[in-house]
Amino acid sequence: MPSAQPSCAERPQPTTAMRASVAALESSARPGAQPALTQPNLARGRARTGMFAAVSAVLVLFMTAAGAPSPLYVVYQRAWGFSATTLTVVFAVYVAGLMAALLVLGALSDHVGRRPVLAAAITLEAAAMVLFLVAGDVWVLLLARIVQGIATGAAITTLGATLVDMNPPHAPGRAGLVSSVASVSGLALGALGSGALIQFAPAPMRLVFVLLLAGLVLAAIVVAVMPETSARRPGARASLAPRLGVPSRLRRDVYALVPMLVASWALGGLYLSLGPSVAASVFGLSSHLIEGLVVTVLCGTGAVSAFALRRRPVGRLLSIAAILLAAGTVLTLGGVEAHSILLAALGTAVAGVGFGAGLLACFGTLARLAGPGERGELFSVAYVIAYLAFSVPAVFAGVAAVSTGLRATTLVYGIGVAALSLAALAAQRLTQQPSPAELRG
Repeated sequence: MPSAQPSCAERPQPTTAMRASVAALESSARPGAQPALTQPNLARGRARTGMFAAVSAVLVLFMTAAGAPSPLYVVYQRAWGFSATTLTVVFAVYVAGLMAALLVLGALSDHVGRRPVLAAAITLEAAAMVLFLVAGDVWVLLLARIVQGIATGAAITTLGATLVDMNPPHAPGRAGLVSSVASVSGLALGALGSGALIQFAPAPMRLVFVLLLAGLVLAAIVVAVMPETSARRPGARASLAPRLGVPSRLRRDVYALVPMLVASWALGGLYLSLGPSVAASVFGLSSHLIEGLVVTVLCGTGAVSAFALRRRPVGRLLSIAAILLAAGTVLTLGGVEAHSILLAALGTAVAGVGFGAGLLACFGTLARLAGPGERGELFSVAYVIAYLAFSVPAVFAGVAAVSTGLRATTLVYGIGVAALSLAALAAQRLTQQPSPAELRG
């Protein structure tokens, strides 16, 4: 990370979660004046609300497409005979493409407008769906996931900005809430829907992508008719250079969030990459619907808990999230050891509450700590940490699963997540104590 901080004008603009957290946690404290309830204003308000809902649906669609391949990994693995290591690499290249897009393209729509970036993202996503449709080996699958990662990263950062632009004046915190919940719920919906189609519908390796392509056509129509919400301005090329850094005054508090970020996102990475494989090999479940439910229980519970806990103080949420993430992971490991599907499902649900609360609390804390000119840079750092935790441990788990088996790998991985969750709890307790500088002051 560079030691010299860039000027406020040089710093990257907030991406989806940056804008989401800020909108959810700050705008509700500063509600704008309500417009006069004239007929033209009412008509404009209804049109704005309708377009807000349509853009929200496009965000859910992108995240649904991101979650859809998870139950298919087992199908691909059986059809093409690749290892668990290759499976997790297929998962990781998606995250690599997404993270690169977040860092490089995160602020582009602030300079060229929302619609051009969204149109390009939808085109790329459609190309990825076509690659999935024609894939006959793992190399095409890898290419499809890379393209999908880039498209998703470009889309979610721009869609989040668009939602903030269109946020209804009478509900100032709605953009932040929708952005936070839509991402996790989309993953859950994609895994569940894909699992159901694989189990009950024809052409299990094709149909889900045909349906997603149809959804992308509708998304393109939404972008074509939506008003442009961001005027063009110079600096587009300069905005493509990623910059990372943590202001010195915030480092103590930010570093205390790292164990929670790593623990929660590493657990999510395990479920989305190897979760269906664990359900099939450890518990002997042959239903693809149930394999999809493995992801849905974690992400769906996370989405519901993030919505339910949105008004809780973020400081208290961090401790609650750490305890629930550790407890849920231990319960899940107990279910794996005892071959109890019920206990593993219960543990996953408890961990899901911790996952959702941790997501809400971490980014809420960052929004509270950072000044207006620091948010873009700070959230970029947080997302680099989160997505590295989301992908790298899962790849190592895939490598380990080849030599030690999925069950042993899951146990070791889960113990690591539980230990990090307890470290997160300890870190929060330490940050509540005054620093040496504060004591000297």
